[in-house]
Amino acid sequence: MDMVTSLTIATRESALALWQAHHVAELVRTQFPNCSVSLLPMTTQGDQILDRPLAAIGGKGLFLKELEIALLEGRADLAVHSLKDVPTQLDAGFALAAVLQREDASDALVSNHYHKLDALPIGARVGSSSKRRALQLKLLRPDLNIQDLRGNVQTRLRKLDEDHYDAIVLATAGLNRLGLDSRISCTLNQLIPAAGQGALGLECRSDDAGVLAMLQTLACAYTSATTRAERAFADALGGSCQVPIAAHCVIEDLQLYLRGLVGEPEGERHWRGELRGALDAPDALGQALAAQLIASGAQRFQRS
Repeated sequence: MDMVTSLTIATRESALALWQAHHVAELVRTQFPNCSVSLLPMTTQGDQILDRPLAAIGGKGLFLKELEIALLEGRADLAVHSLKDVPTQLDAGFALAAVLQREDASDALVSNHYHKLDALPIGARVGSSSKRRALQLKLLRPDLNIQDLRGNVQTRLRKLDEDHYDAIVLATAGLNRLGLDSRISCTLNQLIPAAGQGALGLECRSDDAGVLAMLQTLACAYTSATTRAERAFADALGGSCQVPIAAHCVIEDLQLYLRGLVGEPEGERHWRGELRGALDAPDALGQALAAQLIASGAQRFQRS
């Protein structure tokens, strides 16, 4: 296998995406000091269309397509993604080469006036573009007025500061990475996160053996195992951003412990469960928990 001497990273242009790309670049430079690393910032269709809910315009895959085209055309060698945005099934020609150590996987409540969920007034306007978050918030507080909220982290915070919302919900990991943890009113540990939330996924061409081998040295075994269980659960349910699906796995007592939830697209009904399994069989655990929920009444949804 030839030594990789240069690497170009395709990334979205948001502050968070650029932070993530620079983070990966530094990891590569530290591990492979003779490799030259550069960034290829790009704007994706998901970044450009902000006036419609994400589920209505094609889902989270819209954040990947332009980056994947850059990979296919040889303009980039890898792409850095928030793993929660990566479809459970990649198109032919691409590989999820590595999953890096996870940050805090929780969701965060951000508000300028209220320090916890219970403190929000009846009918409070809460901004979120996630059906998963909306479903679980409604289960906790049926009175809340959940309103769609799109845009990067700074855009969402600006809309909150302009009083369009009483509170918004964001990923804790993104706020931490941007040094905005002081904006967090509280972490919402009552909510099960999205599969892969808080972790970074590195995507490359499936036939690029040199880059695959290089990136695999950066992988975190703990995060790789736990997120595989989460993604297998979501995949077995045919999940997309049009379906509220949540999954979070940790390692306890030398076993994987997976919690999962799935709801109908409009939130009429939901199913949740938990299961433990062997460390070396994360895919089987995710599939088994999905089968358990399907057996109790959940349906396998059409993949979008």
